[in-house]
Formats: sequence, structure tokens, C-alpha cells
Amino acid sequence: MKYEIVIGLEVHTQLTTNTKIFCGCSTAFGQAPNTQTCPVCLGLPGALPVLNRQAVEFAIRAGLATHCQIAPRSIFARKNYFYPDLPKGYQISQYELPVCEHGHLDVELEDGRSKRIGITRIHMEEDAGKLVHGESAESSGSSFVDLNRACTPLLEIVSEPDMRSADEAIAYLKMLHQIVVYTGISDGNMEEGNFRCDANVSLRPFGQKEFGTRAELKNINSFRFIKQAIEYEVERQADLLDSGGRVVQETRLFDSNTGMTRSMRGKEEAHDYRYFPDPDLVPLVIDEAWIEAVRGSLPELPEVKRRRFIDQLGLPVYDAEVLTADRAVADYFDACVVIAGDAKTCANWVMGEVLRKLKESEATIVDAPVTPERLCGLLARIADSTVSGKIAKTVFEKMWQAGQTADDIIEAEGLKQVTDSGAIESIVDEILAANSAQVEQYRGGQEKVFGFFVGQVMKASKGKANPQMVNELLKNKLKG
Repeated sequence: MKYEIVIGLEVHTQLTTNTKIFCGCSTAFGQAPNTQTCPVCLGLPGALPVLNRQAVEFAIRAGLATHCQIAPRSIFARKNYFYPDLPKGYQISQYELPVCEHGHLDVELEDGRSKRIGITRIHMEEDAGKLVHGESAESSGSSFVDLNRACTPLLEIVSEPDMRSADEAIAYLKMLHQIVVYTGISDGNMEEGNFRCDANVSLRPFGQKEFGTRAELKNINSFRFIKQAIEYEVERQADLLDSGGRVVQETRLFDSNTGMTRSMRGKEEAHDYRYFPDPDLVPLVIDEAWIEAVRGSLPELPEVKRRRFIDQLGLPVYDAEVLTADRAVADYFDACVVIAGDAKTCANWVMGEVLRKLKESEATIVDAPVTPERLCGLLARIADSTVSGKIAKTVFEKMWQAGQTADDIIEAEGLKQVTDSGAIESIVDEILAANSAQVEQYRGGQEKVFGFFVGQVMKASKGKANPQMVNELLKNKLKG
């Protein structure tokens, strides 16, 4: 393609405060329509907003985690537009003086490159309500307004137009999503609309400095759909330019059923919203002491944790990426390493057995019946040869089902590994005597038969024989 792709992203993430940004109404999801409202979020005359302090603290957290400058003074503004789900006829947001500016994220791309994506600004604002279309067969032609979401606290995180492909955009979004979840400012639930993205896409001939005309792809709430929408939009604009047409600045919607974007409306500019400072809210002043207090409360961020797992614990890059994808999983693994000490063994069990069971049960690691302490108890029994690695997996399954310790299950089920060399030798002798033909095959050079003997001994011992001892005894006896 002869065009350079230019992508900038605007991400809205809902904050995990218990109450709304300018009133005391609950932010709980899924409640009956219009049951979490008050005169402030309904926009009734005379009702005055009061800023939620925790929302401000979450904004500071986001800014620090993305290397932004935190403004000592910021202003709330009214963004004026009409829509049925906006009861006041304006949205309280920030415009000229946002709370955070001039940040960046360094993202790792699939080809091994690292790229810095600039962050223009992060500002606080309130969400609008929600239009519900066709609630029932009787009202299929009607729309209803649910204002439970109105006044819910949001952060809008605006990137620089630094991304040059859909893959770069997804890498940036995934890192940003990790950060908002790690820092605890949002649950990042994309299905509930708590992390959603608008993508600004334009094309320009290679070598041209001026940006092309952009189209905004609105409110996309999955990484897969964002990638599809950007790729379709790039193809649409390229075809349009190749045919001598002109890209129109507009807002477009992505249809996940067709994989296509379609025009929604002409793209508004800032002057269309007639921004002006909100007269009901005083300027927000954040002193250095508050910033430093928030900085001190930040958890270890995902990229720092990933580097620690690789550089200090010696894990492969793949293991580190899997284990840090979810903060709760990373914390679980860290707890295991503290107890057991062997990082690679812990990683193998967490990535293998623990994550497998979580996927099967559609649970989160917080609900795992096998705690780090209990998993490490099992690993200790492998290390001291009480059970073999194979039997340990059986013990793990029973631990998951019964919520018991490894020691309890090993004792109750009689699963202790047989390490008595005399007992194992007796089984080996019986197996060799019963399979003389295979013995001759092995001694004749067919070494693959050795696996047959190992399998027969383990079967006879019901899996309890120490595998290392079995191998050594078989090798010695088959020499003759």
C-alpha cells in the first residue's frame, strides 16, 4: 500500500468508585433502570455537583502509571450537546486544563520491537445515560432512557497519533488495559462498557508531513473488533483515495456482524460543543504531597513485574508474559515463589494445572480452592519424593475438588511413592521374567522396548514406584 496509516486512540475507562463522580448515587452495575439517580445526575434545577475525591485520586494514579505530568490546577468544563440520554443538556468534562498531560507508554510489538506511544492527556468526565432500544416485542419500535449510568466517573485517555498499524494499536490498548486493572482504578470489563475505545484513522502518502482527513470509529468494546474496524477502515479509505475520491471527516460505527464501518454523523470539532468552565465547580488543586502519597500507593506495574520475572527469577519471556497478563495470577505466582523458592517449577504448575482448572471452571484465581500455600505443599511432596510428578497431578485434581491439603489426600488415598529399592526390584524381576521375548529384543538392539518395561513396572506398582529408581534398576538388569 502506498499510504502511511495514522492512528490515534481515545479510551474511556469507568472508575471503580462506589459512588458517582458528582453525587452520592451508587455505581453498581445491572440494577433496575433509573433506580440509581438523584437531582444531581438527573440535572434538576438548583442541584449542585460535589466532586468525588477518590475519582481524583484514581486520575492521579492513571497519570503516574503512564508517565504523565499531573496538573497542579485543572478546570472542569461543560461540553454542550443534545442527546436523549444526557439529562442536563451538557456533559461535565475537562477541556483546556486537564488533570494529566504529556505521558507515554512503551509497548512491545510482536516483531520484537519496542515503540513509544505518546499520551496527549487524561481528563475526568461524567458518563451519559443509556438508550435501550426495543425492550420487548410490544415495544420493539420504542426506545427507553436508563439514567443509572449518568454521572458515572470516567477517565478519557487520549493518545498521540503515533500508531501505524492495527497491531500497534492493539498492543497499546492491551498495555493500557493492564495498567488500569493493575492500579485498581477500573475493572476493565469491556462487555459492560467499562473500557471502550474510539479510534481515529487516517491515511497519508508516504513522505507527507500533513495528516490526512480522519474518520472516528466510535465506542468499540473488544480488542478483536477494534482490530477488525481499523483494518476495514484502512482498506475503505485506501480504495476511496485510489479511485480519486475524498475522505470525509465523520464519525463511523463498526458493525461486528458484517465487519464493516458505516457513517453515523459528521465529526464534531471542539467549537461545536461550546466548551466553557463549569460555574458550579471550583478549580481542582492537587498539591505535591497528594501526588507523592498516591505514587507511594502504586502497585508494581505490569512491565516492571514482567522484567523482574525475567531478570531476577530467570523465567523465559513467554512465561513472564502469561503470568503478568492478570495481576491476580501474578500475585498468586509471587506468593508461590516466596514459599517454594523454585520459580520455574512454580511457573509450570501455575501456567499448567492452575490456569487449566480455572479455564475449565470459568473461575478467577481469587476463587481457586488450591491456594499458593497448598500448591507449594504439593510441590514439597514432589521435591522430597513422597509422590511422583505424575501422581502429583492426580493429587492436585483431588485437592481442587475437595479443598484438602496434599498431605491429607496422599495419606487418605495411599499415594505415597514407593522408594524401597527391594520392593521395586522385586516388581522389575517379575516384569522381566514375564516378558522374555521383549528382553531379547532389547538386548538385540531394539532400545525402544525399554519404554514398555517402564510402563509395565509403573502399572504393576499402580504408579507409585519412583521413576528414577525404576529406570536405573531396569538398565542394570537388562545389561546382562
